[in-house]
Amino acid sequence: MTRRLVVDGRTRTFTLHRPAAAPAGRLLPVVLAFHGGFGNGSGMAGLTHLDAVADQNGFLAVYPDGYQRSWNDGRGSTPADRAGVDDVAFVAALIDELVRDERADPRRVYATGISNGGIFTERLGCELADRLAAIAPVAGPMPADLVAGCRPARPIGVLEIHGTADPIVPYSGGHVNGRGGGGQVASVAATGELWRRLDGCAAQPDVRPVADRVSDGTHLSVATAVGCPDGVGVVVDSFTGAGHTWPSGRQYLPKALIGRTSRQLDASRAIWAFFADYHR
Repeated sequence: MTRRLVVDGRTRTFTLHRPAAAPAGRLLPVVLAFHGGFGNGSGMAGLTHLDAVADQNGFLAVYPDGYQRSWNDGRGSTPADRAGVDDVAFVAALIDELVRDERADPRRVYATGISNGGIFTERLGCELADRLAAIAPVAGPMPADLVAGCRPARPIGVLEIHGTADPIVPYSGGHVNGRGGGGQVASVAATGELWRRLDGCAAQPDVRPVADRVSDGTHLSVATAVGCPDGVGVVVDSFTGAGHTWPSGRQYLPKALIGRTSRQLDASRAIWAFFADYHR
């Protein structure tokens, strides 16, 4: 169902999926899923199949719509950035509404997103950690302009998912390309290093390859933070040979434009498995 919410004088919209067998009277976890540039919430639902994961695991799947199909992610280059839209305030107001009207559990609210939505998820980790238990940015490392000022109110669980052959948002950092491009992002390595430092983990992670489950030209390596305080974790999933895509999601544009979609891992199920271990 599509819902409306007025924030800072703007009418904002979001799509809400309630799990098919929601337990009566029980507070429900929430996964906020942010679409990429020039996308929308319904498209994000189709890309990720998070509704099915929500039905199987009993959480609310929520797909907000960006201002002019974009998020103010801190790069300064999106329509929402240029219009000065306070998307962090929108998300805070959205969480308030979900807690008030949808039996959402305020201690188990999570955020994920892809591309512009993934970069925005990084920003939420910096600026809304007092409302979120964990984040999972996909194909969207930390915006370069936010690195120095990222000071989350509390340690937060972080799962990063990125393709090394991403032609839009470079794995090694730098200028963001494509139709919704502009601005700079940190490298995936620097993003992981930043979150490990902010969460009080050891500087060097434990890096291990994962055996291929299919032969699709991609390979998964997992960097897991060590020495973290109890209840905190930082994991970076790097998909060698994968592009600007959601692992095991829909190949939403040709490989020539966005690169390959890895089938080594179902990102939606992996994200929920990670989130399920965290609460505020």
